[in-house]
Amino acid sequence: MDNEISTQPHGMEDVEIQEWLESLDAVLESSGPEVAAEILERLRAHATVNGIDLPFSANTPYANTIPARLQPLFPGDQELERRIKSLIRWNALAMVVRANRVEHNIGGHISTYASAATLYEVGFNHFFRARSEEFEGDTVYFQGHASPGMYARAFLEGRLSAQKLENFRRELKPGGGLSSYPHPWLMPDFWEFPTVSMGLSPLMAIYQARFNRYLEDRGMKPATDAKVWAFLGDGETDEPESLGAITLASREKLDNLIFVINCNLQRLDGPVRGNGQIIQELESAFRGARWNVIKVLWGSEWDPIFERDTEGLLVKRMGELVDGEYQKLVVSSGAYVREHFFGSDPRLLQLVEPLPDEALRRLRLGGHDPRKVYAAYKAAVEHKGSPTVILARTIKGYGLGEAGEGKNVTHQQKKLNEDELREFRSRFGIPLNDEDCVEVPFYRPAEDSVEIQYLRARREALGGYVPKRSIRSKPLAADHDDLFKEFLEGSDGREVSTTMAFVGMLRKMLKDAEIGKLVVPIVPDEARTFGMESLFRTVGIYSSVGQKYEPVDVNTLLYYKEAKDGQILEEGITEAGSMASCIAAGTAYATHGINTIPFFIYYSMFGFQRIADFIWAAADMRMRGFLLGGTSGRTTLGGEGLQHQDGNSHVLALPVPNVKAYDPAFAYEIAVIIQDGIRRMYKDGENVFYYITVMNEPYAMPVMPGDVKDGILRGMYRFRPAPNAKAKLRAQLFGSGAILNEVLRAQEILESKYGVAADVWSVTSYKELYFDGIESERWNRLHPGEKARVPYVTKCLADAPGVLVAASDYLKTLPNMVSKWMPRRLASLGTDGFGRSEGRASLREFFEVDSRFITLATLHELFVDGKIERSVLDKAIKDLGINTDKPNPVIS
Repeated sequence: MDNEISTQPHGMEDVEIQEWLESLDAVLESSGPEVAAEILERLRAHATVNGIDLPFSANTPYANTIPARLQPLFPGDQELERRIKSLIRWNALAMVVRANRVEHNIGGHISTYASAATLYEVGFNHFFRARSEEFEGDTVYFQGHASPGMYARAFLEGRLSAQKLENFRRELKPGGGLSSYPHPWLMPDFWEFPTVSMGLSPLMAIYQARFNRYLEDRGMKPATDAKVWAFLGDGETDEPESLGAITLASREKLDNLIFVINCNLQRLDGPVRGNGQIIQELESAFRGARWNVIKVLWGSEWDPIFERDTEGLLVKRMGELVDGEYQKLVVSSGAYVREHFFGSDPRLLQLVEPLPDEALRRLRLGGHDPRKVYAAYKAAVEHKGSPTVILARTIKGYGLGEAGEGKNVTHQQKKLNEDELREFRSRFGIPLNDEDCVEVPFYRPAEDSVEIQYLRARREALGGYVPKRSIRSKPLAADHDDLFKEFLEGSDGREVSTTMAFVGMLRKMLKDAEIGKLVVPIVPDEARTFGMESLFRTVGIYSSVGQKYEPVDVNTLLYYKEAKDGQILEEGITEAGSMASCIAAGTAYATHGINTIPFFIYYSMFGFQRIADFIWAAADMRMRGFLLGGTSGRTTLGGEGLQHQDGNSHVLALPVPNVKAYDPAFAYEIAVIIQDGIRRMYKDGENVFYYITVMNEPYAMPVMPGDVKDGILRGMYRFRPAPNAKAKLRAQLFGSGAILNEVLRAQEILESKYGVAADVWSVTSYKELYFDGIESERWNRLHPGEKARVPYVTKCLADAPGVLVAASDYLKTLPNMVSKWMPRRLASLGTDGFGRSEGRASLREFFEVDSRFITLATLHELFVDGKIERSVLDKAIKDLGINTDKPNPVIS
């Protein structure tokens, strides 16, 4: 294996090897590890020049990175910290066990915190600095399944009551409870980051660390030594997001970032790598990505054994075992360990001959040894020039004994029997008698006890309590009427797309005295697609090192300009990374007390469909800001085809409760929505964020027709009334986004050719209409004795005569979901089905949403109502050139 010590070359004497090793030891002693490393590197280079093929390995031996002789002194009272940690272990266990006694299968996890308790407690007692007015504090992403441990510590700190712990996973009980995992939406004063959708928090942590540097480089906050800590499991690293951006962290030299990977070698169902070594695999990945890697594998009890091993046999043996074998050793007796681990070589057996079997069984792993963990953390926070990952070897379910320590079922462990509870109590010295123990009470020492006093003192020294979420940003002052005024006045006949209209607004916002510096444009390598290249010169693209090269287009007006104080986050081809930056910017009002306003613009198809889990996390985190779905709609993106054409995102936005989703057709609609969004989020402090779809189809932008702002924001308004309101045949046509112009053309066709007078409504948000409708229904159901509320869409159409037809560039379900509050039957046209590589006109014909099909749908509704003869319908089909045998777009 990569980490094995090489076997002795043919013909080489032991004494020669020993001489080389002694020489290296002498260099280490006289000149230190840096000089020794330089000598080894030069030897490697010299060997390569002379034709010696040295196999590459990113691995180091299966041993602690920091040798015992280089460990710093542990600064705390280790015995007192052990007692505090034991109490937290007990209360975390009690919380889950009690919850499942009250309500069978309520769930919860014991084993993750059991394995990671030392990793967290060393951090809490010595490293995690709280946020304050004077210092921004460290940012900590706690492993989601370890949440009972965080609650148990907060209970000892006096921040959570016993009633809260009693109601773990039962948040609706009187007095409230505790959420299953870290959820800022549910516990907005406690949790900062949701982490239990595994794989998301490592990527978010990387972009958070980079965003912290972005704020510093732009002069928006002082440079500090604050760290971003991310705790994750070794099994979690199989999620592609976990390791997907690690090269960004090293490229940006994010030495403010520390990953702590809890390597208990187990995932939910079994070993992470039963036939391999996950720690060595992760070391290779991170070292290959130029991270500083610190392995914490073996506890202090191993140090004397290592000292006695002058031949390197122990490390060699450690590198030979696969994780499945290590897992077996964890659950086996000391005699088994002696026979199957040390028994492979008589010289290894001699190393442990002085130790009884029980001592072998209790040899601690590094992740359970506070001295080893402290040494790793200290080295990590002092390291400069690159991010650090700590690979800490632990046992899943540590301390659970026969109930589940190191077993495949450990993750699902919720209950312990009486004997198991007593064993746990005794192992960790919890002051409960046998009778009280089986009742699993929460235990908190007296306020004046040495444990509570020590715990409070340590947190006071580190600035306060963690985790804790607080909002420190100040509300914006201005209403920004002048900023958006020009976009309410139309384009004076000039054809522009809604994307270009938005870019114009963005350009003006960037120059605004109050919000200009707060705006954070974010784009995943599509700035030119969205016409944003003009911003390159004016505000620059953020680069932590500036621009070290002369761009090939330097002689053009819109050249690619990178700058250390650049404002645009040009993230490359990564929607997930861009969303992580958006989350960092959109939560800076709480994290940093800075009202940064992200505008993340991307291909709309690659938003809710591709990164919906990140968007859901953003909602949980109470993110603020704007997502702009560019080139939106199934039929606007001519030529691109099935993978790019979006008819889904507005439907996929429906489940996210605090997303305000809009599909505007005109510049003035976008201006009204963005201005109101800035007011609601950054002046009034509402916990919402916006999804706005914009298009690349150019057409003349009209002047805002009167005072329709309320209608725009509430979801619909009458854009163009019928020219002849007294006509016998009437219709109400609903259009939105890309299809509104098709609806307007249908209005003209219906009027001129068929004598149908149609009002045209711009539907800016079916989601707003839907939420208003279901809220009205709910209120009426709960208040039957009071005057009934009327849904907004019902009010709008109360006096609107004629048939109802809606056309959308999205799925038909959008208009259909509000049809129940309309006065009559609704005919819906939409783009259900797969896209095609075609032009706009052909796509709209294919999906049956162009002006001809809208006209036909209107006439058909009139025919069904008996308002026109079938002959009129037949003639219209012929006159409009509609092929009645064309393929069904839904299934073709």
